[in-house]
Amino acid sequence: MPPDPYLLPDEKRLISRFWQSASGFWRGPPAWRAWFLIALLIATTLLQLLTQYGLNFWNRDFFNAIERRDGPELWTQALHFAPLAAASLSLAIVSVWARMTMQRKWREWLSNHLYDYWLGKGHSRRLRFMLGEHQTPEYRIAEDARVATDLPIDLTLGLFSSLLTAVIFIGVLWSVGGNLVINGFGLVLGIPGYLVIAVFVYSMLVTAAMMLIARRLTRVMEDNKRAEAELRAIGAHLRESGEGTAMPDRQNGGRRAIGAALDEVIAQWLAYCWQLMRMTLVSHTNTLLTPFVGLLLCMPKYLAATMTLGEVVQAAAAFALVQGAFNWITDSYGRLAEWTSSANRVASLLLALDQIDRPGLPDESTKASQLPVDAGQ
Repeated sequence: MPPDPYLLPDEKRLISRFWQSASGFWRGPPAWRAWFLIALLIATTLLQLLTQYGLNFWNRDFFNAIERRDGPELWTQALHFAPLAAASLSLAIVSVWARMTMQRKWREWLSNHLYDYWLGKGHSRRLRFMLGEHQTPEYRIAEDARVATDLPIDLTLGLFSSLLTAVIFIGVLWSVGGNLVINGFGLVLGIPGYLVIAVFVYSMLVTAAMMLIARRLTRVMEDNKRAEAELRAIGAHLRESGEGTAMPDRQNGGRRAIGAALDEVIAQWLAYCWQLMRMTLVSHTNTLLTPFVGLLLCMPKYLAATMTLGEVVQAAAAFALVQGAFNWITDSYGRLAEWTSSANRVASLLLALDQIDRPGLPDESTKASQLPVDAGQ
């Protein structure tokens, strides 16, 4: 009876298989270290936000003192800035240590798990007879496993911080900005919390633009990684086997094969470059416009003398913080795509290894006569 045709796994299955293995880091007796680091990172993030909140009000008081030309108050505010800056710096250093320690420990655990699975029970010899996307397993473990464990921690911390930032500084925008009263055509229109409404609408527009432009990014990055891995694999095969025996054409076959692989790498890199250029157009425009938009929205109340200079600066800073929090998806889209492509490649290797010990598979001598043609990386 012929074997069932191989069906490429969808992304949901790939991500599920990746987490099935990767989540083992968070279970078992040694996992207490990981949970301790999580608690430390959460505490550090909360303290950083508290410090940022203090700096936001310091901006108000400092610029109000400038507006009043109050020398003694300026000196007082300068003294208040020192402990806030010291706290912010110390917390940033602790956060880097905890984050990178967790990333290092998780990568070490997952890499050991993958190496044990790949090299144990003769799997490395039998893997080449399996159907699926499992080429260059050493590259997937060395590089893709690193990316797949680094980015989830960065992204999760960023999301957690963004959610808390949005909650805290929306309150600042609402209280400082208050209502905007518009007079026109004999009508008086009051917009409550107008800065909150404005930052929400502006963020949704930026997010929609980014998601539209970057919708193909994950696929582009997967193709780029596949092409790079294939180039490495062909080069390693030529080095280990010798050009004459590695390719059918004893004179030029090896050079043609590696040249074609290099051409594919350059083509995929060009596609990736164009994708990043379009994303940069949105992200950099947003970076330039956000402070200006925040200040511009405060000008009507400042010119009407219902908002002080310090409140303008405070509201503009809060506007930028809330907009950055709302646009976590926009800012993280490229890294999400990079993580997805790397996690998919690790999962493809795991799924191929899963097939090896499945009952009913033919033995190695039978497989050797039925070696499938690889479809690509």
